[in-house]
Amino acid sequence: MSGLTSLPEIDFIDVDAEKITNDIIAVYEALAERSLYPGDPIRLFLTALAQIIIQQRVLINQTALKNLLRYASGDVLDHMGAFYKVPRLEAQAARTTQQFVLSAALSTATLIPAGTRVGPAGGNGLFFETAEPLEIPAGTLTGTVEALCMTPGGSGNGFLPGQLNTLIDPLPFVQSVSNLTTTTGGADRETDDSYRERIHNAPESFSVAGPDGAYRFLAASASQLIVDVSVTSPNPGEVKIIPLLAGGELPTQEILDAVSEKCSASDKRPLTDLVTVVSPTIQHYDVSLTYWVSVSRAAETAAIQTAVNDAVQSYILWQKSALGRDINPSELTRLLMQAGAHHVSVVSPVHTEVDFDRVAVADTVTVTYGGLTNG
Repeated sequence: MSGLTSLPEIDFIDVDAEKITNDIIAVYEALAERSLYPGDPIRLFLTALAQIIIQQRVLINQTALKNLLRYASGDVLDHMGAFYKVPRLEAQAARTTQQFVLSAALSTATLIPAGTRVGPAGGNGLFFETAEPLEIPAGTLTGTVEALCMTPGGSGNGFLPGQLNTLIDPLPFVQSVSNLTTTTGGADRETDDSYRERIHNAPESFSVAGPDGAYRFLAASASQLIVDVSVTSPNPGEVKIIPLLAGGELPTQEILDAVSEKCSASDKRPLTDLVTVVSPTIQHYDVSLTYWVSVSRAAETAAIQTAVNDAVQSYILWQKSALGRDINPSELTRLLMQAGAHHVSVVSPVHTEVDFDRVAVADTVTVTYGGLTNG
């Protein structure tokens, strides 16, 4: 978004309240050939009138600003996206691979209809349904099929393998059900900031993909969970795409497949490009530090300790929220000082360059309170 945030602030109409009020009074005094002193009923009336005019000017200015991509939001942003044929990404359902187990191998094929519902034991209001019919061949006990959460959004994520083990719609000969993979891919409706970024990048895709910006746009359009994309060409005619999810999470196979489908479409991919989509490589590092609190702030020690721990977690999240972000202990020190530490000794991490296809993830985290200091 640097192309938008670097633009200067703009006002389409002057909204300086004092200047507008003074101008109205000055015009009246010139026409009436008399001065309006404080407390004069006419001055009070004109001041009240000025407030209405100021409010109208503010509304006019805000309305005009919303016609610019940087300031647009909500429905106005949706209309801007429609101009570029870039619709907002709606909420997506979490998905998993669901296994059905029969009580006995049958002599005929067993059909599990599309829309068959499963859920967690005890129920929590969330159900998953099979995306397509599943046919378990004769003589076979098990079969697998993709299942989608019936409630779109992130609430369907995070069910571990085996937790979707209740068959909501009873079927003959089905003995048990269970999910084989953790449910992932659920996402809430695309936020204004993410949508604005995609609209800004949309011109990159007006022809078939080829520039790295075009592939970034297409990859980001696969899921609103994607916050960063790296594109490279390791060999002539080869395109390697590496997406990263919100919170520094690695993409699941479902996300990788969705990105591949977006970027490999025949009307988007140049015929000579071989597109592959892979997860980022993790670059591990440890956090080990000691911090001290000034004696003058001894009464705040407990609050500072909490703030320091929060700062460390903020640093860890910041560090893994972008591909190729160098491991930067200076940022960690800055956050700790802001949290109230008097001074800090950071043993690790040390400054380390991170390649474009890697994401820095913390392993061992050791934060030691060194006590009070008079320094």
